[in-house]
Amino acid sequence: MNCTVEFTLSALKQLQAITDKRVRNLLFERIEELSNDPERQGKPLRNELAGLRCVKVIGQRYRIVYTVEQDRVLVIVVAVGIRKAGDRSDIYKIAARLWSSGLIDFQSEDPTGT
Repeated sequence: MNCTVEFTLSALKQLQAITDKRVRNLLFERIEELSNDPERQGKPLRNELAGLRCVKVIGQRYRIVYTVEQDRVLVIVVAVGIRKAGDRSDIYKIAARLWSSGLIDFQSEDPTGT
């Protein structure tokens, strides 16, 4: 199943905040791969992140948190960042705050600017 990939504005800001262009490009490449069978990639998250999925990227350091909307054939990237267990800036904690507060605002144009 091919899907369209969209970004929440917060996920787009998180990506743009990554200053290392090589890392940012690798993340964008991996996000593009989510357009092909996104439910077969990554793993489903649990508890307060139920309904979201996650893939590990770049030596398992970065996480891409996303959801799949079957009825619209759409992948929505919710958050992108580094896993820091026990830290306030842990990407799962950030994603949980965004998900539970309903701060899911979409960016459907090409985020790479190309």
